[in-house]
Amino acid sequence: MTILTRGPEAVKLPVPAPAVKKRGRWLTITLFLLPAFVLFLLLVVAPILVAGYSSAFRWNGFGGLPTNFIGFDNFTRLFGTEIFAQDLWHLLVLVLFSVCVQLPFSLAIAMLLNQRIRGRALYRVVFFAPYVLSEVITGVLFSLILSPGTGMANRLLSVFGIESEWLADPNTVMPSLFLVMTWKYFGFHMMIYLAGRQNIPNELIEAAQIDGASTWKTFRHITLPLLGPTIRISIFLSVIYTIQLFDLVWILTGGGPSHSSETMAVTMMEYGFKRSQVGYASAISVVMFVLSLVFALIYQRFVMRRDLEGATTNIGGRR
Repeated sequence: MTILTRGPEAVKLPVPAPAVKKRGRWLTITLFLLPAFVLFLLLVVAPILVAGYSSAFRWNGFGGLPTNFIGFDNFTRLFGTEIFAQDLWHLLVLVLFSVCVQLPFSLAIAMLLNQRIRGRALYRVVFFAPYVLSEVITGVLFSLILSPGTGMANRLLSVFGIESEWLADPNTVMPSLFLVMTWKYFGFHMMIYLAGRQNIPNELIEAAQIDGASTWKTFRHITLPLLGPTIRISIFLSVIYTIQLFDLVWILTGGGPSHSSETMAVTMMEYGFKRSQVGYASAISVVMFVLSLVFALIYQRFVMRRDLEGATTNIGGRR
């Protein structure tokens, strides 16, 4: 019981019992979480369940619920096609290029723009700007730049005697696609690395420099290990995006020529909406979901475990 002594008379206010306070807290939490939980069920869980159910039928998407049950035949057919094998190969190539080229390039630009150079704020804005553009605008823009004959790329490179049908040649379409991906997303990863770098105390860098460490040794033994959690998050986001890659490929090439730039999402779109094989397309979507889920679980279990537990660095193999 609480007693207020101000005023002409003391007023006794009732204090809620612990059980009442606990119920009130849980009621508040439930009311705040309920809308998000309902949306999650409707927009995430329900589509996954519907895709899993549809993948067991031969279904064109019309005439109500599917009835022609075929079990795992859609998956058997999928794993036996050459196009799906090509999709997996394209996924592997893009992931390797992203991790080995795009992310180190983003890291190098981030380290450069962390220095005190004139106009670095402007450079940061300019480099991040492509990420703000939609995939459709980016795709249309580079369709014009890389178009054969009148495209800007051929006009500039013709000075060196280099011309190509960048998006129509099976030998150049994947490097061209990766170039567009890098142009659009390196600014995003650059900003992540910049944020991570600015969380590193400058005293550590200055102490290493006072001890005589060179710029490279300071980066290799101080900056890079402390950026470990940031780099691991960046790699995780890059791989998950590559598994889901659709927009840019659809606008730039439509998966062509001859499936040479096709990804799993493009194949799913092709079969689901152009060929009306919704059951088969659902099987592709289930495989994409399983790939993303397995990668996320393994990556978080074996690579990001220390980060999720609150560790920030591991220098010299010691925590």
